[in-house]
Formats: sequence, C-alpha cells, structure tokens
Amino acid sequence: MFQLFKTPLLAGGLVLLLAAGCQKKGDDAPAPAPTPTPPTTTPAVASQVALWLTTPDKSALFQRVRLPLNFGAPVAGNFDPVIAVDTTKTYQGIDGFGYTLTGGSAQLIHQLGAPARAALLKELFATDSTWLGVSYLRVSIGASDLSSQVFTYDDLPGGQTDVNMDKFSLGPDQTDLVPVLKEILAINPAIKIMGSPWTAPSWMKDNNSPINGSLKPEYYDAYAKYFVKYVQAMQAQGIAIDAVTLQNEPLNPYNNPSMVMQAAEQAAFIKNSVGPAFAAAGLSTKIICYDHNADRPDYPIAVLNDAGARPYVDGSAFHLYGGTIDALSTVHNAFPAKNIYFTEQYVNAPGNFPADLAWAVNNLVIGATRNWSRNVLEWNLAADAFNGPHTNGGCSTCLPAVTVGGAALVRNPSYYIIAHASKFVRPGSVRVDTNVPGNLQNVAFKTPNGKRALIVLNTGSALQAFNIQYKGKVLATSLAGGAVATYVW
Repeated sequence: MFQLFKTPLLAGGLVLLLAAGCQKKGDDAPAPAPTPTPPTTTPAVASQVALWLTTPDKSALFQRVRLPLNFGAPVAGNFDPVIAVDTTKTYQGIDGFGYTLTGGSAQLIHQLGAPARAALLKELFATDSTWLGVSYLRVSIGASDLSSQVFTYDDLPGGQTDVNMDKFSLGPDQTDLVPVLKEILAINPAIKIMGSPWTAPSWMKDNNSPINGSLKPEYYDAYAKYFVKYVQAMQAQGIAIDAVTLQNEPLNPYNNPSMVMQAAEQAAFIKNSVGPAFAAAGLSTKIICYDHNADRPDYPIAVLNDAGARPYVDGSAFHLYGGTIDALSTVHNAFPAKNIYFTEQYVNAPGNFPADLAWAVNNLVIGATRNWSRNVLEWNLAADAFNGPHTNGGCSTCLPAVTVGGAALVRNPSYYIIAHASKFVRPGSVRVDTNVPGNLQNVAFKTPNGKRALIVLNTGSALQAFNIQYKGKVLATSLAGGAVATYVW
C-alpha cells in the first residue's frame, strides 16, 4: 500500500510525497526483524540527486526521500545560502565509519538465533545499495569495560610471569568475538578492524591490578610481544588487524579495566619495544598513538615529537568526552604527514534523539572529518535493554547502536548517526572542499565510484532553504531544523 507523508522540500514549503511502505520506526519503540529499505515510487520527474533524511521528530529515520532534485542554472532572485562543493580541492582519504564491537556486543549478537543474527549482520555490514555498509570496527584487545568479565590474553596466578608469551591465548574471545568477526568478514571481507587494549596483564603492571597502574619498564618488550602475538593469532583466525592503539584512554585510571600510560612512556614503548617488534615480525599493522580525549592534543604531539618513536607511528586517535573537535586539526597541522582517527564516543542512555543526532553529526560525522579524521566510530554496537553486559564499574549508561534481546531489535541514535555516512562514503573516498553558510553544517566527499556525497545538518530550529552549487550549477532544496540529510549524485 502507498502512504502519504510530509517532508520539507526545496523552497521551504511542505509537500505531500507518495512513498511505498514508509513507516516510522523510533529508537524507543520495538522494530521488526531487519528488512531491506522498502521500495519507493519513481518520481514523475527524473532526479539527478538521491536524498536520505533523518528528522528530529523521527517522522523520517534514514529514509530515502524520492524527490526530483536536479542541478540547473542559477535562478534570479534566489538569495538563499549556498553550499559550494568543490571536488578539485581535496583533503584526507576515508577509511570508514562504524562502531566498536565490544565483547558484550559480540556475546549478545552471537546468542541470537542464526536467522536473526544473519539478518542483523547483513543489515549492518553488507555493502550493496540496500544496507548500511559499516566499513570500520574497533575491538578490544582483551576485555573492555563492556565485556562481561575482566581478562587479558595472558592472565597468570600471582607471582608468575611469561615474558616470552608462551601462555598467550585469545581465550574468552574465541567464544563470541572471533566467530562474530568471521561472520562479518564473510559479508564484508574488506572491513577494517582496529584493536585497542584496556589494560596489560596485571603481572606486567606496577600495582598488579587490572584497574589503574602503569606498565613496568622491564616488561615493555614482553608487552610488545603480546601485541605481536595478538595480531598473529587473529590473522591465524582469518582476521586481519589493520591498526592497533596502544592504550585505550591512557589518562583514565578509573575504568575497569584500565591502565595509565603517560606520553613519555608511550613514546619509549613505541621506539624501544613495540615498533621494533612489529618491524622484526614483518607486521604491516599500523601503530596509532594516544586514543583519548581532544582536550590533550599535547599528548600525541609529544609522542610524535620523539624522533625515535615517530617513524613507527601512523597517526593519532581521539575521543570527545573532553575538549573540542578542532584539536584534531591542531595535531594534524603539527604533523601533517601523520593520520588522524576518531575512535570512540557514546550516546548517554536513555538518549535524547534530537539532541544526540544533532550533536554527534555536527561534532563527529561532520566535525571530525572536517578536522582530518579518516574514520568515525561510535561506542558501541550492541547491548541489552540494561546497556549490558559490562564489568563491575564499567559503563552502565552507554546506549548502543542497537538494543538486542527480547522480542525485537531497537535501533538507537548511533545507528542513524553512522548510517548517514557509512552507506555512501565508502573506504577510499576523499573529503572535498565546501563552505559552511550559517546553520548549515556540512561535509562532502568524492567516492571511489565517482559520486559525490554531501552530508548536511541544519543546526537551527527553523526550516532552512538553501542551494547546493556544483560545477557552476545550482540545486535548490531545504532542511527542517535539527534534520540531517545526505545528498548523493
């Protein structure tokens, strides 16, 4: 059956659109089992530009809006703001958009029945035109705080050591994480995977605890072997680790698990131990420094200032629980040959859809990429209705992209935040130049298949008419206050 609904259009009016099977699916309401995006009717007039829309009132949730959107000659008397897309001026390449597949996420997904699990993974990771095409995952090396228990890959009884890593084992991750990753790779073999540890084994630390404490210098070489063993063990499972960060949130001593690693310590670990160990083992896995908040750009700059560490470091990773997103450009400008990554941000439960959507799209999808990031990852992929499992003291208010369990799957704000980029801005895309007129925050990309993708957020409260200019021609459109649109042509 056809259903009529309203959507903002062109010169700022509202028109009735005819679409097939379009239904409102809120992040706070049960959703049916994952299904393809429903087909919509073909517009009477051919359209050069495809439009995907999410509105703060959830009347459209990552919905394909079938409008006749075409570039033409500028129209006299049209004084609306202009977003000019210039594909001749390019910036960084893009590795992908996605989530952290925590141990808890993998546990819940793996426990789904085979048909439901296959449908969910296809919806998230398949790369044809119907699905989200998530292209980047971060996983924890050992447990994160969103694992059901604390562990590393070389836990030993008190007083014992294992400097040669003879007892190293992927251990608990063989149960859920490894099988789920294999299923994802079967759907999208090219997906990039980053590994990040929350702690070293306790016997390597100065407090002999999985919480707080620092890595003892006498175990730098042993911990370097731990990283090598990890990359090799995952490769033996058919799982290529594209990059590692050396410590999740190295300035946070409070998480469970956690470990403190100051900038000078990280630089010494890289140049004296892990960098040479990767080189000796012939590993191509990237080493990425920092992996913490944007309020401390001095940390990655200090690591990269170390002439011995710098050759081994691919770039720096950031979160945004502190600071402002332009700190990524501060680091880029200091070391323009080194890459920038955005690796974690969570939506705080129970969530506020309009605010969460606008903040994350503005600061992360648009903000991080406009400040040189090659990826954007939300935390985390899946959790149950109580935002678990998590360790004792781990995050209990981290709202996942999808809530798994019970009779239905629920898609939360992070699902839509990432979808607006992941589906269209494929790995190998390049950010291109745009201006930012008024409330129309935006970023644009040139994709490997020769298309352009422009993501626009109206940070104002009122409907905003505007123009997209490309190669001297203009497209007139509009966007409701707080809404996000991806335009593809």
